[in-house]
Amino acid sequence: MTPPAPARGPVRAVTVYCGSAPGCDPLFMECARRLGAAMALRGTALVYGGGGIGLMGAVARSAKGSGGSVTGIITEQFMRLEQGWDGCDEMVIVPGMRERKQQLEERGDAFAVLPGGLGTYEEFFETLVGRVIGRHSKPIGVLNIAGYYSPLVELVEHGITSHFVREAVRELMVVRETPEDLLDALLDAGAHPVAHDPRRMLPMHGYGGVTQ
Repeated sequence: MTPPAPARGPVRAVTVYCGSAPGCDPLFMECARRLGAAMALRGTALVYGGGGIGLMGAVARSAKGSGGSVTGIITEQFMRLEQGWDGCDEMVIVPGMRERKQQLEERGDAFAVLPGGLGTYEEFFETLVGRVIGRHSKPIGVLNIAGYYSPLVELVEHGITSHFVREAVRELMVVRETPEDLLDALLDAGAHPVAHDPRRMLPMHGYGGVTQ
């Protein structure tokens, strides 16, 4: 097997948020596998929720099978329920979800959001809010396979038009339709991060709150 290329720029590891179910469209699983392979090819390590089933299992097995590095972060409860995958290079078992999300955020240099359910939505919004308030400066990508995340993008746009979300938030979300395009966009965004400017990103600095 050809060894993976060295990681490009500051993005050496990508945290992937995704579902522990396969979803109704075979394209979801296919794209998870393609993302895992693309990460290994580019020398980018995978950090994910540690599960061995659904999209979680698909992206992890593909990354590992393509020569990439895989780190799983899983709770004690989900280690049983999600059949934690024993093929990880490193498996970190934590007491609960707070610790899991903290480690997922800290260990990745960028974030890729694949189709998933309520937990994936929560992880996306918590990571996005962290970027908005300046807790981190890492790029966030959304893989909009077959329009799965179009309602989520529309929700953010609705918040913007309703003056509860600032327009600058658009700059913090990388939305692409293929895993390869998404990963390349994240690597590029990591090399050219958007500077955090509270006056542009926080609602209280506009829309009739604190003046700009």
